[in-house]
Amino acid sequence: ERFFGGLEMVFYGILNPQEHVYVFQDIDECEFSKEDLSDMVYTVKLVFNQKLLCSYDSRLGKYVGYDEFGIRNAEHYNNQSWKMKQRKEELETICRANARLYIKSETRKVPPVVTVRSNSKARYGQLTKLECHAYDFYPEAINITWLLDGSEVTGDVVSTEFMDNGDWSYQMHSYLELVLHRGVPVSCRVEHIGLEEPLVTLWGETRSYFVQDSSNVVLNIIIKNFTKLKWKRQK
Repeated sequence: ERFFGGLEMVFYGILNPQEHVYVFQDIDECEFSKEDLSDMVYTVKLVFNQKLLCSYDSRLGKYVGYDEFGIRNAEHYNNQSWKMKQRKEELETICRANARLYIKSETRKVPPVVTVRSNSKARYGQLTKLECHAYDFYPEAINITWLLDGSEVTGDVVSTEFMDNGDWSYQMHSYLELVLHRGVPVSCRVEHIGLEEPLVTLWGETRSYFVQDSSNVVLNIIIKNFTKLKWKRQK
């Protein structure tokens, strides 16, 4: 498998006299195709009003000019020992250093932490909203689906886009509205490169909420009222 990567930095300078606008660009590029970065190439291109004047190439170790003005600048830069030393060092400090971070981020895999819960007290036989939360995963690509009795649910599902936590980790949330029924399992399936296989979390495995039958609620109310009435009569 061929590995390829590239980094580009562009610096702009704009001059705006009364009649004309002039744009100067310093474009720094790093290109490599081997994971050990042994073939890293560093180029610096100097562009004026979209015209390439001269460029530095780490393979040549010097600047090359492309017109009369560019050739004069290239000769001037090549005679500056401090600048040539700086360009050679930047092959390591700019290109290879940033490429190592890029490769590390591409190979880093952190599986999500998944929780499934209801947003309020859930009751069988009534419309309920369930929530599936995936936290602290990397990279950002992730797939969240709902399963009802083992079959994928396609309707009444709302999912957020993945959200950046700002610490090289992400989160994503999915919501499902449905009527709960006894004996019909509801689960959230999460697929991510950090998982060896899809993670299926059954709703109700770890409950921080309470589920009741509607009939139980009515029965509880009747019992409580009967107890109050009996207590009053005895009093």
